[in-house]
Amino acid sequence: MKFKIITLLIAFSSIITIAQTKVGTIDSDYILSIMPEAVTVVNMQKEYGKKLDSSFSIKVDEYKLKLEDYKAKEKGLSDLMKKVSQQELMELEKDIQKYQKNGNTLMQLKTDELMRPLYKKLNDAISEVSKANGYTQILTSTGNQFAYIDERFDITDLVIKKLGITVKQSDK
Repeated sequence: MKFKIITLLIAFSSIITIAQTKVGTIDSDYILSIMPEAVTVVNMQKEYGKKLDSSFSIKVDEYKLKLEDYKAKEKGLSDLMKKVSQQELMELEKDIQKYQKNGNTLMQLKTDELMRPLYKKLNDAISEVSKANGYTQILTSTGNQFAYIDERFDITDLVIKKLGITVKQSDK
């Protein structure tokens, strides 16, 4: 009976030892900001933003012209024509607000689309480094409220090296 209990205790303690985890941290935002591809993404975002802004500017200019025209002719307009013009101006304002909201949504979608390959590349590198170094969990250190993080378990530099990125002193 004692032999069975001792065997059970040894087996149980072995399982506990094996089940221990190794947790590391990473500053993924920092890595994304220094990836060479990030410059291309920023430039593509700016170009897309310019296209959206030019379309938006056309709508705003159209609104301003109609508003100036209304103000210039307001005194000579009948009450019915004033109402029609004011309604048209309000519709243009709503259209501009809707276009601006849609523009923000489109910009966010484009950013997500452009960043997706960078996130995949970073995720693949994190997975490879984590497996090679025996980590079972990696937590991002940006945006989380950790009371304490041991720098020995931060894999940021290992992932940067895996990605082949050269870090300048000014980037650190």
